[in-house]
Amino acid sequence: MPAHLRATCRSTGVLVLLLPALLTACTADRPAPPPTAGSADPAPAEVDAARDELAALAAAARDRHLTARYTLTGTDGPTRDVTVTSAADGTWRVDVPGGALGGTADVSLAATADGLFQCGLPSAGRPEAASCVRLGDRDDAVPRRLDPRVQHPFTDWLEVLTDRRTPLAVSPATAPAGVAGTCYAVETTSASLNPPLDVGIYCYEPDGTPTYVRAALGTLTLAGPPGPAPATAPLAGPVVNAEPLGLEAPTPSGSTGAGTS
Repeated sequence: MPAHLRATCRSTGVLVLLLPALLTACTADRPAPPPTAGSADPAPAEVDAARDELAALAAAARDRHLTARYTLTGTDGPTRDVTVTSAADGTWRVDVPGGALGGTADVSLAATADGLFQCGLPSAGRPEAASCVRLGDRDDAVPRRLDPRVQHPFTDWLEVLTDRRTPLAVSPATAPAGVAGTCYAVETTSASLNPPLDVGIYCYEPDGTPTYVRAALGTLTLAGPPGPAPATAPLAGPVVNAEPLGLEAPTPSGSTGAGTS
């Protein structure tokens, strides 16, 4: 074979050997193709949308100033009317019939510029005139032994619902018959001895008016159109130096042991 043909064959052989390696290198340098649009799971997007919607409604509820009456059912006692006042200056007051002394005394919880108060109202278990006891600063929590819990959906739980860092699972829920607004089922996603709020159903009008809450505290249903809010939430009576009313019924002080005259 002539010399020039032998050189040509040798060159061709080298190219044949190098070609697969060159193709492999080029393929490795190519960027990975982007994921297709259909690969995303639509379920988390729906959950996130419900969480965003509820957070927006809870934020509107925090800014909603009104006086409203709610029917409280599903507790150990009879059906009761709870009055909620959210004043224009951010103060609030919630009157809870049967909220103390084993359901025999009516109380009012209020947060004003001067602090957090529990007021005893005239009732079967407390016939005297209304008076109030200071429990702490305005943003303090009501002590558990005094807490009827009915005020939470209108006060601190609204902050929980607006905070996206709170571990909550939110999904759309069907509004009960006769309940206006949009409803959501709320669950906590972390195990805790002190959950940030009660799991349950929460419903709101577009303007932030709470219309329905079903939770461990019972069921609260808006009983009629809300009224205008006062400039500030008034206390039910004067502030006195006394012990607040506890949840439990008092032990009868006149009981005596057997055989004692």
